[in-house]
Parts: sequence; structure tokens; C-alpha cells
Amino acid sequence: MNTLSRRGFLAASAAAIAAAQMPRLAFAQSVAPISLSAATRTLDIDGRAATVFGLAGPGGQGLVLDPSQRFRVDLSNDLDVGTIIHWHGQIPPNAQDGVPDMPMPLLAPGETRSYDFEARPGTHWMHSHVPIQEMQQLAAPLIVRTQEDLAADRQEVVMFLHDFSFKSPEEVLAEIGGGHGVGHGADPGAPAAQGMPMGGMGAMQGMDHSAMGGMPMGNMPSMGGMMGMGGQMGGMAMDLNDYDWDAYLANDRTLSDPEVVRVERGGRIRLRVINAAAATVFWVETGTAEARLVAVDGHAVQPLAGSRFGLAMGQRLDIEIDLPNEGGAWPILALREGARERTGLILATQGAEVQRLDAVAPSEAPAFDTDLAQEARLITLNALPDRPVDRSQMLMLGGSMQPYVWTINGAVWGQHQPITARSGERVVLSFHNMSMMAHPMHLHGHVFQIVGLNGRRVAGALRDTVHVPPMSMVDVALDAGEAARWMLHCHHMPHLASGMMTEFAVTASV
Repeated sequence: MNTLSRRGFLAASAAAIAAAQMPRLAFAQSVAPISLSAATRTLDIDGRAATVFGLAGPGGQGLVLDPSQRFRVDLSNDLDVGTIIHWHGQIPPNAQDGVPDMPMPLLAPGETRSYDFEARPGTHWMHSHVPIQEMQQLAAPLIVRTQEDLAADRQEVVMFLHDFSFKSPEEVLAEIGGGHGVGHGADPGAPAAQGMPMGGMGAMQGMDHSAMGGMPMGNMPSMGGMMGMGGQMGGMAMDLNDYDWDAYLANDRTLSDPEVVRVERGGRIRLRVINAAAATVFWVETGTAEARLVAVDGHAVQPLAGSRFGLAMGQRLDIEIDLPNEGGAWPILALREGARERTGLILATQGAEVQRLDAVAPSEAPAFDTDLAQEARLITLNALPDRPVDRSQMLMLGGSMQPYVWTINGAVWGQHQPITARSGERVVLSFHNMSMMAHPMHLHGHVFQIVGLNGRRVAGALRDTVHVPPMSMVDVALDAGEAARWMLHCHHMPHLASGMMTEFAVTASV
């Protein structure tokens, strides 16, 4: 296990050379599993102590795997509540996917469970699949490096973004839902509620789930004619943020005490950005340093030059940054969409003056990708093979702020009808958002390619989480994998807690 430090890279390279010189017999020896612990920890949030959860590996929060290293992990639950971890971006056997009772139960306090599968390279992450725990920072980076990463003359930096409240997740959900956020009077700390699979908590059954979901498709206007100023869309107000968090974190820190990463003059950085927030979309700004987006959700794209890129909850960006030859400090800022709050870290050469940055920007950041302009510019370097489509499915994304209910095909989890496919089929899923909030839609166990944006065919990026703006439609293509029940849900935690989840039920091919 190596950390992301330069020393770790050098050690990994030396180990790789040594391994190449070892007798072939040595590779028959088993490699000991990595120990990973779900445990409590304390953060300093603007001078105030906060007890949160975390995932501690040998090098600190998170895991870093080297090329061809299997994901062999012994996960221990050192919390006093049951938990389960989803390996976001990986495609393990379904039994190791990390969803409560689908099929494995929660890990009881004190229990250890072993995982063993082939790791997929790229920038990924891991998090609890119990909504209130993910909101308590039970999440961490999961980086799987490639041979190119080891050989490249560049420094790796991870920026792990989150939103934070000093209030309990139950209080936050209750406030967001107008008193209904945790639903039906159940104790969210009780084992039964803890074990509900992501949308089970707060699913407000019996309410009218048709809000915004029944508009005929033919009435869907183009995005270009809908957006106005100030989050207005065709006269209707977009709902960008439904909660004002106490702090916004980059690597567990705010801008009152940001992480300062020492860099070399004229060096190249690979910045791995992970949006682990419960309910916040971020714009990432690289400032004056030359930058280009080179991967999304762990998959390479044609390099896209720029200084501002956005990412929704669950998504990841890999940004290459070329630093000037002179010394200095370069803030990398993450701005909350539609608001002034921001967080970030600072790249600085030795001895450079690092100026204090305000956590509130001078002006509001815009809404993220309402016209899908960023998504439209992304072109994968590894497209899915061209083949006929065997099955197409429409998923209507609906819901409203009052009552606070969010649905897929008009239903909450527990009342849902599974989306079906046979293993090996080419499937196109069309996410049609008829609500006034965006939804980052995440599919477990699969990688998909963006193939349509508001009815226009594209050869877009490979992803596992796609941002679907209000009044928009995004088509994704995939090849159905292991015959099993795979979760398909919105990665906005309060939406999920109110039931915005269904399943992609894959049956064996005949």
C-alpha cells in the first residue's frame, strides 16, 4: 500500500523493478489483504471539533492500488452501528457491491468482511450505502493507478470534496423535507432504519408522486429556449441547492485552514477531483495555471483545455495542470453552484507566499451545465464497440420540493418496477428529467457511454454517474453485465433518502 506522495511513487517504482527480477515462483505466493476500517474520527471545522465517520487504510483515509493489484480488502466495522461500503466506480461481483441486503446484510459492529475482485483503474471512491452515514463523511478516495501513472513525470494530488453540517443527518433531512425528511416517525438510528437500502429511509409512500413526471414528452422544450437569469427556466425557478451546509470541505478542511500541497516549479500535476458531497454540485477552478480535463469518472477523454470544470455528486474529474517555471502559489478552488461558498486547496512551491482566501467568493457561481454544454464537449478515448441496441428503456425523473418526494417512473423505492435486461444485451437508458432539480444518476455494476443529449446523438464520455439537468434528457448505452439486481439511483442523498431509487434487474441470457 502506497500513499499518493512522491515518495510513494518512487517506492512503488522500485518495487515494480524488484518484482520484475524475482523468480516466477514468487508470484504464486498470495498477497496479504489490505486492512480498511470504518471508524469515527475528529475534524477541525473552522476551529470547532466535529466527530465524523471515515474509512482508514494503511496510509490514512482511502486506498491507493498499483497497476494490476487486485482489490483484496478486509473491511472492519469499528463503528457502533451497522454499515456497508459501496466501491463506487468498481464492478465487483454483485455479492460484493455493498448495498444493504442486496444480497449481503450490513456489517455488524466489530465484524470484518473480505472482498476480492479485479480492480478497475482510475479515480474512484468508496462510501457507505446508508444515506445518513455518507452524510457523516463515511467516504474516502479509491485510486487505482496505471502503468502510465507510475511512469509519468508528474505529481498526483487528490481533492476530495464534501459538504458538512454540525447537525445530525436526521435533523438535516427533517429540515429539507419540511419535517418529513426521515419519514414515518422511525428512529433513524435504529438498526432497521440503518439497514434500509439507500432510498428506504424517508420514502413518503401514499403521497402524489406524479409531480412534474406526467408532462408529455412532446411538450419538452429545448434547453436553449428555457434558461434565463438567476436560475429561472422558462419562467419556472430551478432548485439548485436545497440545504445550506455549515462548511464545504476539500480533503476534510475548509479555506480557513486549507491543505497546502508542495509542488515543483514547472511541474505537471494530475489533480484527481472526487465529489463526495451529499447534496452539492461544484465547479473546480484552476486559476491561471494551464489545465486540461483528461478523464471523467475514471475514464480517459480527449483532453479538454480550460480553467473551470464542473462535477455533480458521485462524479470525478482528472485534470492535468502545467505549472509555470517561476515559483508561486496556485489556489485550486471548488465553488458551490448557484452560490458564493467555496472550498479548495493550494499548490505552492517551496517558500512561496500563501495568501489567506475567503470561504465566500465575491459573486455567485452559475448553475452547472444546465444546457449540457460541458457534457457535449467530452469525447471518450475508449468507446463502446458499435453494435445494435437490443433494449431501450425510458426513466422519467420526477419530484418536487413540496411535498419533498423524488421519483423514478412515478414511484419511490419499494413501489418501484425494476428496469430489466438480459446479460450481454446492448441497452440504452434514457433519463428524462421533468423536475426542476438536477439529478446525478448512478448505476451500479456497469459503465455506460453518453450517446444522446436532448435528442442529439453524441459519442460522449464513459461514465458511471451522469448529471441530468432540469427539463433535459440524457441517453446512455451499456452492455448488461452479471445477472443480478443492481442499484440505479440519484446520488443526491436527500433525494435518495426520499426514495429516488430503482433497480436494474439483469437476468441470465438464454
